[in-house]
Amino acid sequence: MTLFLGSVVYPSNSKMSSDNTIQILQIGNGNFLRGFVDWMVQVAQEKGVFHGNIYSVQIHSKEEDPRMLRQNNRFHVWEAGFSNGKEIDQVKEITCISNYSCIHQDFEGFLQIAENPDLQFVISNTTEAGIETRLEDKNLGIIPKSFPGKITRFLYHRYLHFKGDLQKGLIFLPCELVERNGQELKRCMQWYAAIWKLEEGFSFWLDQCCTFCDTLVDRIVPGFPRDNYSKVASRLHFEDELLVMCEPFHFWAIDGPNWLPNVFPLDKAGLNVKFVKDLNPYRTRKVRILNGAHTALVPFAFLQGFRTVRDCVEDPEMKIWLKALLFEEILPTLEGNKQDLEDFGKDVLERFANPFIRHELQSIALNGISKFRVRVLPSILFFHEKTGKWPSRLLEAFAATLLFYRGKFKGVNLPLNDLDYVTDYFKKAWEISDRNTLIQEVLSNIDLWGEDLNVYPELANQLTQTLESLELKLGGF
Repeated sequence: MTLFLGSVVYPSNSKMSSDNTIQILQIGNGNFLRGFVDWMVQVAQEKGVFHGNIYSVQIHSKEEDPRMLRQNNRFHVWEAGFSNGKEIDQVKEITCISNYSCIHQDFEGFLQIAENPDLQFVISNTTEAGIETRLEDKNLGIIPKSFPGKITRFLYHRYLHFKGDLQKGLIFLPCELVERNGQELKRCMQWYAAIWKLEEGFSFWLDQCCTFCDTLVDRIVPGFPRDNYSKVASRLHFEDELLVMCEPFHFWAIDGPNWLPNVFPLDKAGLNVKFVKDLNPYRTRKVRILNGAHTALVPFAFLQGFRTVRDCVEDPEMKIWLKALLFEEILPTLEGNKQDLEDFGKDVLERFANPFIRHELQSIALNGISKFRVRVLPSILFFHEKTGKWPSRLLEAFAATLLFYRGKFKGVNLPLNDLDYVTDYFKKAWEISDRNTLIQEVLSNIDLWGEDLNVYPELANQLTQTLESLELKLGGF
């Protein structure tokens, strides 16, 4: 049975979409969570390994999303791209969200969700800036501004409702891209418990009865496919304003207790979920290979006229350069299983070539210097430490980054998008005409790189030669 609203057809199910109990509180209702967590829970339900539903709470917008209300919390996820050389193009309807509300419209109603005895998990994605404490939240009687403040109030309500029952603690699985995100969330919540002077019993319950897992998530989720909706519309169960497009690749690493896979067995559904004891190798792998390749590629490719990642991997010469950068210069600097690293590198190239996703180089260029410092510079330094040589393609990426931060190319402004002090510094630095002097000046800037890079033998000379060669190749500025 369907409900017709104008020309749009929506499912007529009530908010409670199945008999499954609500076991997951989801903080955030954006594209990523819907195309990652909600999709995974749906798959796990269909495989019969998990039977809990989700209560999704809007936290950024001030009002409920009317599309969620019209569609009774249902939507589709469209996976499009390649996996192991095979094209994937499939649609799944998501029905695992039983309820939905906005935290800003009904905070008391949000707290009442804590009274659900079946609730086990809290999953969040409130952006990297979401896990923080705020001094203006120091009054317990005022609705906290921060996510950790709100969830501490929620947890305290649960503690009081169940009278400190040791079995009613919750499992936290934050998806924010913050190092040690679970422990950081716990630290923030302990801060609120202290500043609000909550009883010691609650602090003990928070520490001993709740489980905070560090996690690492990886999936490209562009969101609503505005330009490609017609390609998938005939396969949808209803006209979907909330359709989420994503790549087939997905990965979730969770550092938690030994018993966690038994209560959250997503891996048993064939999903790429790993329960691990150390996230560092996975984080380093992602940052240095996936993010590092992105950051190294952007200025080098942009200055040669490329505008999307896919354009780069479809160009024979650029693809050769990128493969050499990945497999000859980045991967050899990483610890871990060689085959796993190579497989991940192959996955990255496949993801870059996704014909369904238009990933603009300009969008990746945001805050390029800080990204280069974290994502690329360690590979350069580790390569030199291991081999005694400087990696030629990574140095080309370094030189291209410096050229990009000149701000203009052949009279055209480049799409710099960085902090003012960074762009101002490079504007002044590029007033130095001698390339060797320029390079030595830039490498000495500890604020940019975290150290004086002139201490590394021959780096300045090698980078100067690379810069001059690149300028000659590009035909001058």
